[in-house]
Amino acid sequence: MIYVDTIENVVLVGPGAIGSVYASRIFEAAPETIKIAADKTRTLKYRQGIVINGNRYFLPCAVPGNAATPADLIIVTVKYHHLAEAIKVMENHVGPDTIILSMLNGISSEKILGEAFGMDKILYGICVGMDAVREGTEVTYTSTGKIVFGERDNEVYSPKVEAVRQLFEKSKIPYEIPRDMIRRLWWKFMVNVGINQVSAILRAPYSVFLDVGEASELMVMVMREVIAVGNAVGVDIHEDDIDEYVRVLSTMSPDGKTSMLQDVEAGRKTEVEMFAGELCSLGKQYNVPTPLNEMLFRMIRTIEKMNGL
Repeated sequence: MIYVDTIENVVLVGPGAIGSVYASRIFEAAPETIKIAADKTRTLKYRQGIVINGNRYFLPCAVPGNAATPADLIIVTVKYHHLAEAIKVMENHVGPDTIILSMLNGISSEKILGEAFGMDKILYGICVGMDAVREGTEVTYTSTGKIVFGERDNEVYSPKVEAVRQLFEKSKIPYEIPRDMIRRLWWKFMVNVGINQVSAILRAPYSVFLDVGEASELMVMVMREVIAVGNAVGVDIHEDDIDEYVRVLSTMSPDGKTSMLQDVEAGRKTEVEMFAGELCSLGKQYNVPTPLNEMLFRMIRTIEKMNGL
């Protein structure tokens, strides 16, 4: 594949809290560069503008089915249970040389996108340290965090990685390109399985995990199940990775809320199948006990069913 040296055509799929914040950065740097891929219903909503920290952004939309120039880069930031729909939405934006950056939570979206469009197009990505909260089409945040992205191994930057790196530099988006991206992917998986699920049950913002020892201990206990499964799979994550997240947590807004807590409060579907569900499945496959995650799965699914989901 021949990938562009300079990215000039970016399509965002999933303008939630994370996607909206980073799209606004790209829009501020080069308004003609970014557009949102959305169906007709969502397009009507987005055309009213997305409010980020009090500023309204009118990002252009691209409706599926319309003729489209293939994107240089597609950034996917939907929730896991919307991925199949997202693949349909982005189909006519994918060309032979399109780069696809997956920013979904979990450890399996890249494989799913690769099966749809080819693994040669895929970059792995996670967001670390953002505290954005979305209510309707309004997003507020105090920390943009950073995008951690790359190929599986980044000892030498590939043309895809270098092109995206240049875009992030131009757009003033903080980023990190780790040598071992799979280890970082599992690190974020550990974080999400821990704080997202526990916060959803406790209805607790970030401050609770800094101020209440029992909440922090529970989060850590849940994270340790991820470490055990990850080690069985062959991923080098360990106790120090929990300490790293606690340091990140101390930099975030005390009033900030995890995405799963926001989903529970809004009565939306959560990503519990991709967090506890996937971890428990891997635990069974590798004979690693995951009792806390089995409990959290049942608790969160109960909350969803009480909300008619």
